[in-house]
Amino acid sequence: MLMADRNRLHLHLVSDSTGETLESVAKAGLARFEGVDAIKHFWPMVRSEGHLDRVIEEIARRPGLVIHTLVDGGVRERLEQRCRTLGLPMVSPLDPTIAALSELLGQVATRRPGRQHVMDAAYFQRVDAINYTMVHDDGAGHDDWEEADIVLAGVSRTSKTPTSIYLANRGYKTANIPIVPQSPPPPVLFNLKRPLVVGLTTAPERLVLIRRNRLLSLGQSPDTDYVDSGRVESEVAFARRLFADHDIPVIDVTRRSIEETAAAIINLVHARQDRASDAAETA
Repeated sequence: MLMADRNRLHLHLVSDSTGETLESVAKAGLARFEGVDAIKHFWPMVRSEGHLDRVIEEIARRPGLVIHTLVDGGVRERLEQRCRTLGLPMVSPLDPTIAALSELLGQVATRRPGRQHVMDAAYFQRVDAINYTMVHDDGAGHDDWEEADIVLAGVSRTSKTPTSIYLANRGYKTANIPIVPQSPPPPVLFNLKRPLVVGLTTAPERLVLIRRNRLLSLGQSPDTDYVDSGRVESEVAFARRLFADHDIPVIDVTRRSIEETAAAIINLVHARQDRASDAAETA
């Protein structure tokens, strides 16, 4: 048997690039199983047989499932041969997708390692989005919000900043602003044309817990209005009324991860683009 404990698993992620794709695949796969102690070993930038041999030595010491995205024929064949010799299971998760694309496009896929990370226009767009997002956090720079793709609004601790950063990594220039009843947002927020404004909200009781834990982590007293349940309920209600009054789409982040919230926002962006495209065609 490869493993005595079926709830404990070594995952070896072997990539000829950064390994981001494999990390996402492994995370998605493991999410389908309960109670698994997965120990992930990352082996990025494996582009030579010599480098691969050193990696194989480490894999042999901690045998488990090998997942790879190697495209170089010689390096890949060597990995497959060594895994067969060691009796290790191995999978290349991109193979079915690449085969289907190759058949539909009538092209042979390239064998250039790391091609998805070339510094093309999309790469520089992503860098530009990250730079924009970092200087437009927490209400800063509202004079040029019109340059944004997305503007997030919500009361404190509704994951505006991490969601903005995640969206920026997807290439969306994202600004965000806290909604504070005592200090209403600038009027420009409600007159934006280019960006999609999205309101983030959450259950008051969850917000109280998050804020309390935040204060404790900073070594501050949790006995403030910031975590008073009545005040928090009023804040959330104020934000919801504000969004409704200005026809701003709202996403409840109570049970959503950052990735799920970002996916919902991107869907709203695409739906808006589709409506604009349909309107242009019928004009």
